Amino acid sequence: MWASSSISRPFTLHPPPSADTISVTAFPTTTSYFRHRHPFSHCAVKPFFTLRSVTHRLKLFPVRAYDPSQQTGGNASKETKGLSWVQPILGFARSNILPLALVGAVTLGLTCPSLGCAADKYNVSKIGPFGIFVISGLMLRSEEIGAAVEAWPVGLFGLVSILFLTPYFSKIILHIQLQPQEFITGLAIFSCMPTTLSSGIALTQLAGGNSALALAMTVISNMLGILIIPLSITRFVADGVGVALPTKQLFKSLVLTILIPLILGKVLRESSKGVADFVDNKRKLFSLMSALFLSLVPWIQVSKSRPLLLMVKPRVFLVAIGLGTLLHLTLLVFNSIAVWSLSVLSGGRKSIFSRVENATALILVASQKTLPVMVAVIEPLQGSFGESGLLVLPCVAAHLNQIIVDSFIVNFLRPKDTSNNVKLA
Repeated sequence: MWASSSISRPFTLHPPPSADTISVTAFPTTTSYFRHRHPFSHCAVKPFFTLRSVTHRLKLFPVRAYDPSQQTGGNASKETKGLSWVQPILGFARSNILPLALVGAVTLGLTCPSLGCAADKYNVSKIGPFGIFVISGLMLRSEEIGAAVEAWPVGLFGLVSILFLTPYFSKIILHIQLQPQEFITGLAIFSCMPTTLSSGIALTQLAGGNSALALAMTVISNMLGILIIPLSITRFVADGVGVALPTKQLFKSLVLTILIPLILGKVLRESSKGVADFVDNKRKLFSLMSALFLSLVPWIQVSKSRPLLLMVKPRVFLVAIGLGTLLHLTLLVFNSIAVWSLSVLSGGRKSIFSRVENATALILVASQKTLPVMVAVIEPLQGSFGESGLLVLPCVAAHLNQIIVDSFIVNFLRPKDTSNNVKLA
């Protein structure tokens, strides 16, 4: 059956010329070898080779990985080492895009105010809120609306906190003595304002909270605020003196700033499945755009307020900034304790208040106060509470500080996800 002649199959693997050579050689295997060594050599069918024969007769040479630096003289390795310091900086920038954008906006407003004032003449400040709410509509999933309806007790308490509870802190603020007195009066009026028009929603999205709930509290509190703000200022700040507010103008501004762009974004999302899929796959990109839109408002506000800022003693202004920051931290603690208490009283872990996404939305939104509405309230008062610019100036700093503080807090709360599918401005 088998001839006595040997059968040989040598072969060699040849990698690319630039790599080290890998040689594998199979040595001759003969039938006579099997006839003498194999226990079944008398059988009609004999194996072509055995594992032992291959093991003993297969020669393997050392394998070394190809190193491109051997060909380039180490230039690639040096380039990699030279750029290694850039990666941590880029990672930090990606993780803190919102506070960095706000700090950059403030710095630009202080160093180059003419650019911000020129942008204000062309109503660039209105582009920011409009763009934010268009993006909010694009990112608003229909199931999130259901989540907001389901969490209506949380939203209801949020409205009570924004419009009725937090204005009481203005009484405490008015007991502080500081010159000029307009700084204190301005912060007291600021505490009577509704929540921010855009930053609370953007931060809630960044933290992975219930953005639809945040949106509902923002819209409703600002709409009701048109009616409640005059009563709050009269009761807590003006000591019974009536204050006339431009109700129609405020209502029109809120409709144009919030409702119309929000509806536009939602209609665009529902008009095409391709649009919805694109937005869902690029949520990080849209969140980045929202953060940039948000930075337009403080940039222009700081640019316009710079001359007044230079007239105030630095020490006094720093004290006013500290008071505004302390006010925001106090509101954060107050709303956090309130949410924890309500969750304990309403069922513990099973309570709707104990859900992280709902608690995040409530704490962030209910602890912020809006600057644009305050500016709209101060302008028609015609100096009833003092110099308008000095009333607004500490509130500009307080508005910026609350966003910067919350943006750093959000970086610890946000989902650690490397994909684009992140719930973020």
